[in-house]
Amino acid sequence: MKKCYRIEKIPHYIFSKFDNIKKDLKQKGIEIIDLGIGDPDIPTPKFIVDSMVEFLKIKDNFRYPPYRGIEEFKVAVSNYYKKKYNVELDYNTEVVALIGSKEGIAHLFLALTDPKDYVLLPDPSYPVYQAAALIAGCEIYRMPLYEENNFIPDINEIDKQVARKAKLLVVNYPNNPTGALANEEFYNELIEFGLNNDIAIVNDGAYLDIYKNKKPISILQIPRAKEIAIEFGSLSKSFNMTGWRLGYAVGCSEILNKLMVIKTNFDSGQFNAIQQVGALALNTGDNFTKYINDIYKERRIIVVEKLRKKGIHVYDSEGTFYVWFKVPKEYSSVEYSEKILKEAGVLITPGSAFGIYGEGYCRISLTIDLSKLKEAMDRIVTIKP
Repeated sequence: MKKCYRIEKIPHYIFSKFDNIKKDLKQKGIEIIDLGIGDPDIPTPKFIVDSMVEFLKIKDNFRYPPYRGIEEFKVAVSNYYKKKYNVELDYNTEVVALIGSKEGIAHLFLALTDPKDYVLLPDPSYPVYQAAALIAGCEIYRMPLYEENNFIPDINEIDKQVARKAKLLVVNYPNNPTGALANEEFYNELIEFGLNNDIAIVNDGAYLDIYKNKKPISILQIPRAKEIAIEFGSLSKSFNMTGWRLGYAVGCSEILNKLMVIKTNFDSGQFNAIQQVGALALNTGDNFTKYINDIYKERRIIVVEKLRKKGIHVYDSEGTFYVWFKVPKEYSSVEYSEKILKEAGVLITPGSAFGIYGEGYCRISLTIDLSKLKEAMDRIVTIKP
């Protein structure tokens, strides 16, 4: 078959490197404990599952949904932002439903850029940003995230010629993989930068509801943000609905309208019943979010204490359900992850999977049962340097 050069540019999946190791361990009867993927182990709450059964009985739900989302869901998103962040959203023009935020992020690059356009992406970051940019044919300008700056990019370091050409800048707070939070000062600077350079600003807020102590802020709380910025949200992490595939984008109506040009041609929206369930979750699910955050706090303490006792530096993150730590100096990120897998039977994610500036770090996900997490950490700490 003839080559497709677009997909050849996309990096190979990092965990494919570990497949042979995993196969060998399984043949030896060693159970592999997966701390790599960020897929919540706690089930979707019962009230959401039970409501789905009832919504499935509504015959009209089996028809095509409205492209921008059903009114019930969009109103719930709007009310959620008012309740959580005191941000007013017009649900008709400033809210759209997505088939998970990942889909919206990927489509946005096609909606806002042409081939060879510059996009500004954080590094390290969620790999979908880079993949979406490459598929759209964009030129990627990397914004390094350093621990000494709490993994917030230095906007003043962006090349001025690139800034004048760029069409899109993406950030992600609370941050995956580092767990860092953005502050108001940075967001003010970012919105001003976007307005001055006519660059669409995007915050991927998939983890806005997942935090340790300090509540994250929304970029839309910043004055004039809705003139140039949107924020993605997801029910996957807030309500453990990863498999349900429901998210939203909110903010600048001009950006959302361009996104909808792509979406109306590429998909037909999310199933009505799932949107109805999502509305219920947003309207009544705060107690569940608090419940899972308390569980993640307990798990985080165990992981951080074990790593620090082993002499490993751990970043003191406030957001997400990840722990981001430095690997011993004599190893690369991949080498250390491979060592942990071979000698402990525990799968963790090398920082280099998230970009060149993730090198020297690894990520542990807290989305596993407490007893298994303790077992995994006990295995890790017994490994000799």
